[in-house]
Amino acid sequence: MKFLKNNICTVLAMAFVFSMAMIGDACAADSVFDTAVKKLALLFGDAKRVIFLVGGFGLMALAFQAIFGKLKWAWFAALALGLAVVAAAGKIVTYASNTGETGSNFETDGAPKAVDTL
Repeated sequence: MKFLKNNICTVLAMAFVFSMAMIGDACAADSVFDTAVKKLALLFGDAKRVIFLVGGFGLMALAFQAIFGKLKWAWFAALALGLAVVAAAGKIVTYASNTGETGSNFETDGAPKAVDTL
């Protein structure tokens, strides 16, 4: 609490700068929620890439340890099942949000959807 009292001006200035940096994106979009959905979809796609990269190496390491008896197979299966859930998360969000054929932004890996311009 003492830190907050001593640095209240700094905290308020940081909050002001952060809000000014974010307001440009929000004002340029159709609505604040459209901007939030787009940014969350990009964040989800980037996080999914990192999870698959780290999880893939972890899966290989756990497989070798399980083969040589240093680790239980249940740990290997738990990681494999967790990676499968992350892979299916986009489809689960689409099913739960009932967007149907239009799809959701969470199905992609963060890349923009292809549009046929011909």
